[in-house]
Amino acid sequence: MNRLATDLCGIRLESPLVLASGIMGMSASSMKRISEAGAGAVTTKSCGIGERKGHPCPCVIPFEHGLLNAVGLANPGIEEMNREISEFKIRVGKPLIASIFGKTEDGFGEAAARISLSKPDLIEVNVSCPNVASEFGLPFAADADACGRITHMVKERANGIPVSMKLSLQCPSIAAVGRACQENGADAITAINSVGPGMLIDLNVRKPILANQVGGVSGAAIMPLAVRAVWDLFRAVTIPIIGTGGVTRPEDALQLILAGATAVGIGSGVYAYGLDIFSATNAFLAQWLERDECSSLADIRGSAHG
Repeated sequence: MNRLATDLCGIRLESPLVLASGIMGMSASSMKRISEAGAGAVTTKSCGIGERKGHPCPCVIPFEHGLLNAVGLANPGIEEMNREISEFKIRVGKPLIASIFGKTEDGFGEAAARISLSKPDLIEVNVSCPNVASEFGLPFAADADACGRITHMVKERANGIPVSMKLSLQCPSIAAVGRACQENGADAITAINSVGPGMLIDLNVRKPILANQVGGVSGAAIMPLAVRAVWDLFRAVTIPIIGTGGVTRPEDALQLILAGATAVGIGSGVYAYGLDIFSATNAFLAQWLERDECSSLADIRGSAHG
């Protein structure tokens, strides 16, 4: 019996663990490695309609509590990503989530239509990247009405593929944004993205370390924020939640599930600890369920709410 098997929007995952967008999600071969390491599904790097070079290096800086990154949504564009998705689907029998972004509300709809051609299992809509706000304006995730409109537009153009809206905690109420997404047809919510932007200064040259000066904060420092976001969303919506943000230990994944997550995204944990984080977390979750005589993760999902 596989106690870890999970249903996500009608998609069967052999493990609730999902490679989060942004880490090793650019090629079929790298995503295949993640799948073989124990992930139940993989998420591509966020891609847009055209190629984007992103911000210059240095763009990723580790620090004692996590990562500071200003990659700036660097990606080869949807056409190239569709080729990688198609190759992955031929070579690997696990679900794939395609992450998309847009510079405008209409751009999200066009991106969804184009990425749907490679038939990913789910489309994740990144409305919440904090390190491109100066270029694109206020992140869409801060506006519940805008998120509702984008959700509706993407659903209309996704050719029947389930849609998850990737939200940010940096808004007046993530619960209100989640409700707006659900009311406009979202099939799931992904929460959260990196937070910030933040800054680190090089003491020797007395200047910001990142070439972009500021970047999103991720890693262990934001894990409690992700738990709180999942907690709030679980009370506000009935659709599945992919809890993401700061998972670096097996216990972190369990906390997100107890708060209400159906699946758990792991990103910066791969950067910090390598691919073994997937097998170690799967083993921990399976042993925990067996110890408590639970037949599946559904027995404990959201149980921290009482």
